[in-house]
Amino acid sequence: MHNYNAQANTFYGVGVGPGDPLLITLKAHYLILTADVICYLANQKGSPGAVGTSQARDIAQHSIASRNQPAIEIAIPMPMSTDRSAANAAYDLAAEQIAAHIKSGRSVAFLCEGDPLFFGSFSYLLERLSDTCECLVVPGISSVNGAASALKQPLTLLQESFVVMSGRHTDAQLQQALTSHDSVVIMKAGSARPRILALLEQTGRMADANYLEYIGRDNQHIVTDVSQLANTSGPYFSLFVILKQERDS
Repeated sequence: MHNYNAQANTFYGVGVGPGDPLLITLKAHYLILTADVICYLANQKGSPGAVGTSQARDIAQHSIASRNQPAIEIAIPMPMSTDRSAANAAYDLAAEQIAAHIKSGRSVAFLCEGDPLFFGSFSYLLERLSDTCECLVVPGISSVNGAASALKQPLTLLQESFVVMSGRHTDAQLQQALTSHDSVVIMKAGSARPRILALLEQTGRMADANYLEYIGRDNQHIVTDVSQLANTSGPYFSLFVILKQERDS
């Protein structure tokens, strides 16, 4: 019989899905209920070290509230910056805190939006801790899957090619993807939204494109005619899904 309780001296990467708390898997739910320590990224608010909101914790809040006893919580303040040195410093400090709890015999669950190993921040902690403790991963539903469900559109059919990019890729890389693949998802659109709109226009794929924000959450927003989108930055949790209009059957 499976033991669904979090195990001592173990670090878990727990995917909590794209936003709808009902899409948290049972395994993730049980680990959130039983882990000694729950940690997650949070927006850095104001001065360094000050903690704002956490998307992952917000998604898992009902599971956290259902615990028999409160967990020790570690909010990891993450600066929203392209400067990787600040992010790496935050991961270094978090890894030290997590390692100390593991060494003390506790179980630690790190909550990730979507899937822990798909553009997931857990990857950076796994890299730092995999040689020092037992690390296990609980997959979650990614925002890509959530977007396809929200659009009620298959990501790929038959021999269609499919690629996932991000707004951090260069114009040349995104243009190559848009011209070479039938289905393209561009994650983390955010500040890259004006560039992406221009590239969709240049490659003749405006009509193929859909735009989604905050998938599965109360403030979910879907635009199926991206020519109506403002040519300004969007939120970090946004993506484009580009699918062929005419598809083989």
